[in-house]
Amino acid sequence: MKITVRIAMLIGAAVMIALIVREGAANITLLLSQAGLVLLWLVPLHVLPLLLDVLGWRVLVPGRQRLSALLWIASVREAINRLLPVANIGGEIVGIRLLALTGVGATAAAASVVVETLLTLVSQYLFVALGLVGLLSVTGSVGLSHGMLLGLLAGLPVIAVVVIAVRHGSLFERLHRFAERLLDAEQRRAMVATGADLDAAIHHLCSHYGALARATTWQLAGLVVGCLETWFALRWLGSPVSFAEALVLESLTQAARNFIFMVPAGLGVQEAGLLGIGHVLGLPSDVALALSLAKRMREILFGVPALIAWQWLEGRRGLQHARSRSGY
Repeated sequence: MKITVRIAMLIGAAVMIALIVREGAANITLLLSQAGLVLLWLVPLHVLPLLLDVLGWRVLVPGRQRLSALLWIASVREAINRLLPVANIGGEIVGIRLLALTGVGATAAAASVVVETLLTLVSQYLFVALGLVGLLSVTGSVGLSHGMLLGLLAGLPVIAVVVIAVRHGSLFERLHRFAERLLDAEQRRAMVATGADLDAAIHHLCSHYGALARATTWQLAGLVVGCLETWFALRWLGSPVSFAEALVLESLTQAARNFIFMVPAGLGVQEAGLLGIGHVLGLPSDVALALSLAKRMREILFGVPALIAWQWLEGRRGLQHARSRSGY
């Protein structure tokens, strides 16, 4: 898995660099410099869609968890998935651990993240559907929208199978039994929850349809509000678009990144997606790539402090554990 991710990262980086060189690095740099420091407003702007997403997650977490704590954990989850070569799953594992440290039971924490991830598939699917409606509205190209609609319908059975397997099956109990064959006795005792416990917790959450609907609604609202990043960035880059066009760019580019999830940070995938969709909308290629780099700038400036805070917390806990074991 590590080798595959590294290869994907190298290929993605090569594609991104090739696209920038082909479209003219000087022109792209000029666009970014002309926009200037105003692009830094994208960093605090990102708090709003992330907050809406956290409100959806909060519905699934037992107890009355502090919104600030969940927002910080969500920031760490996102930073890990966006900036580190973890194939978009490392952030969820760390999120479970951090949530458990707040006092939520390990099984309940894991169940909330698993169910939230499943709902993310649903909300992303609805978001892409909105993007296709926007594409049809903006371009009037029935043929193009029809082809993308077929692709969207083709992905529906996959989502349905995953949701049914987790909701009605004993997936994690089976994974737990498989893991037991690979671990020694001490490692098995260290496992905080059995697969059967996790399956039961997930089934319990999935039986509350009202909570699932509220969480999905919050997630979808966060995705739509997140289009403001594209809308503002293009305005500041001197190529303003309508909100519908920004929604098309954001939703279909995210779909490409999520589909080719093995490429860390969506290197090359995001750039190619923005170029392709931008071409359909009449967006100049150099502007599309400048938009992509502005988005990456925001990901770094927003994500790196979250990663530093996470590492500081882990380091402090490790030091406290070492001191307790040594008797100091």
